[in-house]
Amino acid sequence: MAFFKKLKDRLFRSSSKIEEGLDAIVEDGGVVEDGGVEDTVTPEPAPEVVEPGPVPAPEPEPELTPELEPEPELKPLPTPEAPESPPSPESKKSPGLIGRLFGRSEAKTALRRTLDDDMLEQLEELLITTDMGVDTALRVTANMAEGNFGRKLSTHEIKTLLAREITRIMEPVARPMPLYPKRPQVVLVVGVNGSGKTTTIGKLASQFRAAGKSVMIAAGDTFRAAAVEQLQVWGERAGVPVMTAPEGSDPASLAYDAMVRAQEEGTDLLMIDTAGRLQNRADLMEELAKIVRVIRKKDETAPHNTLLVLDATTGQNALNQVDVFSKISDVSGLVMTKLDGTARGGVLVALADRFGLPIHAIGVGEQIDDLAPFDPDEFAAALTGLDLE
Repeated sequence: MAFFKKLKDRLFRSSSKIEEGLDAIVEDGGVVEDGGVEDTVTPEPAPEVVEPGPVPAPEPEPELTPELEPEPELKPLPTPEAPESPPSPESKKSPGLIGRLFGRSEAKTALRRTLDDDMLEQLEELLITTDMGVDTALRVTANMAEGNFGRKLSTHEIKTLLAREITRIMEPVARPMPLYPKRPQVVLVVGVNGSGKTTTIGKLASQFRAAGKSVMIAAGDTFRAAAVEQLQVWGERAGVPVMTAPEGSDPASLAYDAMVRAQEEGTDLLMIDTAGRLQNRADLMEELAKIVRVIRKKDETAPHNTLLVLDATTGQNALNQVDVFSKISDVSGLVMTKLDGTARGGVLVALADRFGLPIHAIGVGEQIDDLAPFDPDEFAAALTGLDLE
């Protein structure tokens, strides 16, 4: 729940866009009505308040006559009558109690709009603006309409339906990165420059190290000195060795040396960073293919995982990146970063719907605990602005 609160707070650009959009859609043609479930609850306090008025008034008189007939020793009886006669103050408290039980203390009204074709079209347009994509937006709204078409819905009810459909799409892809007994387990990390790839490697390495795994990092993006330096900082912070090579040297050669050392030292996980220069796909494809060929000389099953790191701020362009890298390398799972800096959080739903690749983790900041396993319920609630109970 701690990460959910962080996710909800930091995913506010996407969630606020959806919330504001839903409010506007419901207001456009909506009608103010009694608040649904609240209707069945709120009438209850009313009779309770009315009953104490007439009922206690006649009760004291018949009770007083028997009290006067006995001996004066029975006069202490009026004291218990005192709490019985003032039910009116208690009745004033009862709505508060019912309110605490049912979440409302008095009758509420809600703005509702009938779910019709016009409303569905507006919902589709809203979801598309969050980069959910046309196909996914159509599928989500069609599923929302099933069994609900023609009903009058409030904003909260629409959020609940929307979160349910998003969760349904995301659940099959929410899987942690698999760990194997094989040593070393080779994790090839790919992605365009600037996607948060280097930082993600550092965070994952630190988290695996904290979980008791021995980890080694190979700084395979030898064309960017800043990437190597950043990995070295993370390595020092996590107590993880980082193998480097001179700037501009062959990344495949470094990967091979790292493989040899990891085997000799019995390292659990070897994480290999790679370059991400998509502007020259032919060179990148050859470079990645060469890395795979070389490490397979030491282990024909390597790499055991190929993680693609995506930047959420790129929106629909993330779909193109998955398409390209899936052709260049055998992508086995996704990590989405920078969800805290975008109003395009819906792209993750589009990725799950279109490719069905496992989503291992999502990131909402720079700190080590800002990268966490992907939870579909938490993500759907945060994206739509719902609270998890």
